[in-house]
Amino acid sequence: METTVNQLQQDVKTALAAKQAYFTPLDLETRTAFNTNEAAFHLNRKNQTLRQWACLENGPIRPVRINGRLAWSVADVRNLLAGSK
Repeated sequence: METTVNQLQQDVKTALAAKQAYFTPLDLETRTAFNTNEAAFHLNRKNQTLRQWACLENGPIRPVRINGRLAWSVADVRNLLAGSK
């Protein structure tokens, strides 16, 4: 939270220059849902693990399907990491 907008912009530029993915820190996230790559990053899991949770419906959180794509709730991710789910 002490991270400034300028610092975040610089981090994004650095990541793009290095051709690395940049993910918004979870505590600064304003969207309501992640794609599978972003959710996997924040949960420290592989993408395929989350896809398996969705397919088998046996994971600790479940995605919403939007036109055949998976959307993972930011609130669910936060709750899971906080241990309240």
